[in-house]
Amino acid sequence: MHKKRIIARLDIKNDSVIKGIHLEGLRKVGHPNEMAFKYYLQGVDEIVFMDAVAAYYDRNSLSHIIEQSCKNIFVPITVGGGLRNLEDIQSALNSGADKVAINTKAIAKPDFITDASSVFGTQCIVVSIVAKQIAENEWEAYMDNGREPTGINAVEWACEVQKLGAGEILLTSLDREGTRKGFHQELFHRVRDVVSIPIIGCGGAGSTNNIVETLQSVDIDGVAVASILHYGITTVDALKKDIYSSGIPVRV
Repeated sequence: MHKKRIIARLDIKNDSVIKGIHLEGLRKVGHPNEMAFKYYLQGVDEIVFMDAVAAYYDRNSLSHIIEQSCKNIFVPITVGGGLRNLEDIQSALNSGADKVAINTKAIAKPDFITDASSVFGTQCIVVSIVAKQIAENEWEAYMDNGREPTGINAVEWACEVQKLGAGEILLTSLDREGTRKGFHQELFHRVRDVVSIPIIGCGGAGSTNNIVETLQSVDIDGVAVASILHYGITTVDALKKDIYSSGIPVRV
């Protein structure tokens, strides 16, 4: 059994880490480089930097933050938000990112996933799927950082992105995001049923118990957490100890 990854997610707007509920009502919670370094020292496995306002400006503006972080952080870094072409991906990788997360452009032009994975390798291309429940057992994919519905079935889209060449899926429940009410396990189960590539579950982690329970019941490869770290509800090392002591393999 692979060791489960604990990933810190930092949503960034104008050089500040922000947090909201359902990706709205955002408030500043700190400085990205300081927070990323703190989580690195606590033993986080990976860090995701998400440009929360890239959709407005049609570009990702995190290069300077990534460059700074890479000087003293030595875990894989994923960058997402506003990546519209191969040059944008190259620029993110040149800044020091190991992977990129794409959503809006992937939905608008699915071939972009194939082009990107053939140029940079599948291990480098993460497709971010933001899903909102619209009926029982039915989720719709959203783009533009969770602001725009697409009319696309999120579970079918997950199946499609695997075929197109995505190496990993960052799967966020829009309904749970920022609520601390717990992960949407049913959504994770549905996507796991149709894909074999790694899935990182995101949106709603409120306690260590919730994370442990999710990792025990759903075969996902890791979790991306924000609020519980940003607000000091737990630390990465404390979280990992609890996961490890519950019998789930994790890097301690």
